[in-house]
Amino acid sequence: MKISAVVFLLLASLLSTSSFATKQKPAQGSDLLVQLEADFAKAVAEQGRAAFVTYFADDGVELEEGGGISTKDDIRKQPAWSEGTSLTWTPVKADMAASGDLGYTYGNYVFKSKDKEGKPVTYYGKYTSIWKKQKGGSWKVVVDMGNSSPAPR
Repeated sequence: MKISAVVFLLLASLLSTSSFATKQKPAQGSDLLVQLEADFAKAVAEQGRAAFVTYFADDGVELEEGGGISTKDDIRKQPAWSEGTSLTWTPVKADMAASGDLGYTYGNYVFKSKDKEGKPVTYYGKYTSIWKKQKGGSWKVVVDMGNSSPAPR
């Protein structure tokens, strides 16, 4: 009797930690887009401009403040950021189309660099990224745009 109770407890313990245990579902919808944006921001924080272009679709573009449009190839050719340059951002909202293959995020960004005299400067702004599911199932940015705004209060 005691042996069967021990065996039962061991089996129950094994089952609770095995594949029968509940697993966390992968992010979907707007939660997926927020996760993609967080991964994007983390990669850029760690690797700078070089990582920025890797999140763009082949036909992705950046709508520049002031009117220009940069293709993925244009972005790739831009010089690497100098030491002390950083770009961070935080999504405020994300939403995905009912079709599940297109979505957007928008939020606030902070860009830090140095001016011509080498003094640190900080720029604040808003951004919007439009994400599109690619043929292989990955998600890439097809349109990215930002505009400057005053420093937060």
